[in-house]
Amino acid sequence: MERYLPILIFGLVAAGFLFVTLLAARLLRHGSVESTNLDPYECGNEPESLAHDHRFSVRYYLLAVLFVIFDVETVFLYPWAVSLDRLAWFGFIEMMIFLGILVVGYIYVWRRGALNWA
Repeated sequence: MERYLPILIFGLVAAGFLFVTLLAARLLRHGSVESTNLDPYECGNEPESLAHDHRFSVRYYLLAVLFVIFDVETVFLYPWAVSLDRLAWFGFIEMMIFLGILVVGYIYVWRRGALNWA
């Protein structure tokens, strides 16, 4: 059981930090509630319609998913660059194949018109 003691202490510290932070936020917040705080946008302009009235095109979501896919795949470049000296030519060729597949996918998406969302 003493192996689990650090986990218990960590859980108690995390819960204590949560309660102290929430208590501090409640004590330090501004007391008055104004009608502008209840508006969906506090930019100074009155909202013209409800937020649920606006529908976004499917192309917008497609572009967002494509951005996430290509962005996540390029995250793999950092660990490769850090360990390139140990990987030598094998690692370089493997990354060029990976980047080639990424570029082919990007060109495919570009030709299909998925990047023309506006």
